[in-house]
Amino acid sequence: MDLVHLRSEWAPNVTRELLAGTVVALALIPEAIAFSIIAGVDPKVGLYASFCIAVITAFAGGRPAMISAATGAMALLMVGLVKDHGVGYLFAATILTGILQIAAGALQLGNLMRFVSRSVVTGFVNALAILIFLAQMPELIGQGPAVYLMTAVGLGIIYGLPYLTKAVPSPLVTIVLLTGVSMYLGLGIHKVGDMGALPSELPWVALPQVPFTWETLQIILPVSLTLTMVGLLESLMTAAIVDEMTDTTSNKNRECAGQGVANIASGFLGGMAGCAMIGQSVINVSSGGRGRLSTLWAGAFLLFLIVVLGPYVAQIPMAALVAVMIMVSINTFQWKSLRTLVTHPKSSSFVMLGTVAVVVATHDLAKGVLFGVILSGLFFAHKVTKFFGVVTSRDEGRAVRTYKVTGQIFFATAETFHSVFDFREEDLQGVVIDLSAAHFWDITSINALDRVVLKFRHHSIPVEVIGMNEATATLVERLGTHDKPGAALAAPGH
Repeated sequence: MDLVHLRSEWAPNVTRELLAGTVVALALIPEAIAFSIIAGVDPKVGLYASFCIAVITAFAGGRPAMISAATGAMALLMVGLVKDHGVGYLFAATILTGILQIAAGALQLGNLMRFVSRSVVTGFVNALAILIFLAQMPELIGQGPAVYLMTAVGLGIIYGLPYLTKAVPSPLVTIVLLTGVSMYLGLGIHKVGDMGALPSELPWVALPQVPFTWETLQIILPVSLTLTMVGLLESLMTAAIVDEMTDTTSNKNRECAGQGVANIASGFLGGMAGCAMIGQSVINVSSGGRGRLSTLWAGAFLLFLIVVLGPYVAQIPMAALVAVMIMVSINTFQWKSLRTLVTHPKSSSFVMLGTVAVVVATHDLAKGVLFGVILSGLFFAHKVTKFFGVVTSRDEGRAVRTYKVTGQIFFATAETFHSVFDFREEDLQGVVIDLSAAHFWDITSINALDRVVLKFRHHSIPVEVIGMNEATATLVERLGTHDKPGAALAAPGH
């Protein structure tokens, strides 16, 4: 790897990378504590996980500038395991999650992202923006005039400072200034330290305190499988979004494996499983982060903040971080998608809105994306069926009926394909099925062709199938029954 490529991947601009990573580290602390509380574990479990996952994905991940850490989506999946079996089983499940994610990378499951339509991605992004905004409301609503004023001032700095200078990320200035004002005036508002005690010691490597038995595996495997799927889904979707924001590409399979390595390390260091965070990734990119250095610095500086500067970090007012996260939600939401609702095809708009509705209603990213993907598939299948058709003609001299098939034959069009044939036509001496303008895709379509040919033969009418392309002919050879030895079927193309 040459130095130019190494610099572009790691630190296109060192100062901007470090400043962006600093903003991310500060914003990670309250979220990591909150996610720890959701999962029912000590705040240090989420903080150690965020440090570890961010640092390791900086090296092993496939998407520079993307931030991975402890997340709410993953924390929600851990509640039952921690409650029923204890934190040791959580660490074991985290390690197993990492192993499964490495396997997913080896199997190149990252390539499955190509099946996620643009409408689903837009819905996913908009839903996350809404969830990020709603998550700030408990820290804002009913907290008093001082909090409202601090948040408003914070938003003013965030959006106003760039008009004066872009040398320093405006969210960082907001956090520093509002913290100073809060400490100077002694405002009795909610601070980071009120969310939970910050750890004062470094994490250390240890095996999970669980029996290494088949029973343990049975307990953690279902949780680990769910964590694996949700973690990879959120990470790959976030990678696609950062790709678009930075106009660059990323290695999705490497990202799968990188997330796995990070989660294994997190489990051994007493952390919970995590994945990519769209909110923090947007903060990083919006603050100028483009390389791996910003991700590495975010994780390393996070550990420095909580272990060395803990007393000062505890004084950061939550109102400052609420202002930053409101900025994130505004920047994350795809506002142009509202304008295109009336110009895009209705099916695409419905998929986008459906994805948003399911994610926001369930707070489950996996369910929303799965709903969107299934809906996209159904609309696509319906759209393809419109291009299917059959034109028939009869040679009266030979009493031969020709069926010229056009379009795609698969599970959605197979029955229609079968229904167009007239098996009781009088005085018919032969049938020609011309497939030169058609393509067969699956076993359902091949089965429909079998049924047509065999039914004509049952009525003692010879059938000739012509014009099959190579892919269709291969499927017929592998899956069909009508062309097996003894069947009077002409060779493809004859």
